[in-house]
Amino acid sequence: MSPDHDLYELLGVSRDADTEAIKKAYRRLARQLHPDVNPDPATQERFKEVSRAYEVLSDPQKRAAYDRGGDVFAGAGGFGAGFSFTDIMDAFFGGQAGSQGRGPRPRSHRGQDALIRMEVSLAEAAFGVSRELKVDTAVVCTTCNGEGTSPGTHPVPCETCRGSGEVAHVQRSFLGEIRTLRPCSACRGFGTLIPDPCRECSGDGRVRARRSITVKIPAGVDNGTRVQLAGQGEVGPGGGSPGDLYVEVNVAPHEVFTRDGTTLHCVVTVPMTAAALGTTLTLPTLEADVEAGAGTGVETSFELDLKPGTQSGSEHAFRARGVPGLRGGRGDLVVTVVVETPTRLDPRQEELMRELAAIRGEEKPDGRLGQSRPSGSVFGRIRDAFNGPPNRH
Repeated sequence: MSPDHDLYELLGVSRDADTEAIKKAYRRLARQLHPDVNPDPATQERFKEVSRAYEVLSDPQKRAAYDRGGDVFAGAGGFGAGFSFTDIMDAFFGGQAGSQGRGPRPRSHRGQDALIRMEVSLAEAAFGVSRELKVDTAVVCTTCNGEGTSPGTHPVPCETCRGSGEVAHVQRSFLGEIRTLRPCSACRGFGTLIPDPCRECSGDGRVRARRSITVKIPAGVDNGTRVQLAGQGEVGPGGGSPGDLYVEVNVAPHEVFTRDGTTLHCVVTVPMTAAALGTTLTLPTLEADVEAGAGTGVETSFELDLKPGTQSGSEHAFRARGVPGLRGGRGDLVVTVVVETPTRLDPRQEELMRELAAIRGEEKPDGRLGQSRPSGSVFGRIRDAFNGPPNRH
């Protein structure tokens, strides 16, 4: 580079430009002039000049010497002498020019989250329950308290990287010296070595153990609901902070009730005589399944009044007797009535049924079409549909 070239002019910045402005100017020019982008020899020469200018102006001491008129290139080698490969990477990836390595990796890390599944009854899912669970997770090693060393010993600095966790690799190229930092292979980037690992945990700082925890399932959970227990998961390597434990709820089928969101459904079967004459049934509520529910003032049953002539398939809704919601409120209980027709009759029952049919004029029914009960036969209704209403005098 000719000493006549003004370094500020080469980068296109003013003489009072700050470090950040110089850095941005160099990144912009490097993207345009880098040999991988523009292989023209003249462009390559310009790239060298721009890089040398940045090398001086990005260094406070060299920049001060240059501003005083000193020869900052005296005794310097070819292009790029002492120029870090990091500066070129900064131009393309926006890193911090001249930044140092990341330093040693910490031995301790946050542990992983854990998941277990727990089956509960429908009543427990509806009203909530507390359970004692046995979980098998990683816990802090009590022998070394998570440090991974034998009692009385401690990690020692790595002599290869001198505790930095990184080693420098230098290569020569047409750009000059390319310096990269890689994790130290001796200490695996930790910066320290454990000469005498803990025999209990083999230096990991944690062991597996079974422990008991109390899980509180809130009222209103459903199949697949996950309850989070913060800090109850796996302890991390090196005695790191534990992750979270998630308990996934599986609701067992109920012999009476089925659930649809917060609505409970059940089916009650009654004989046709009860449906025809009407009756009152006493049915259990879901609270009847809760232990110690009796004697606590909790209503464990209710009455269902069936009016005479109740039809099969009729539904009866009872407000706020369903499942509580996770955010408050409570669903309904819907009871569906199924009328049971007898399949076998003894001679006396058959005689009575025929007598009833004769009284009701149902010895030879012609069936019904539609939802309402019309008068006359099916063929009579079809005939009337074509002929119109009968004449009235």
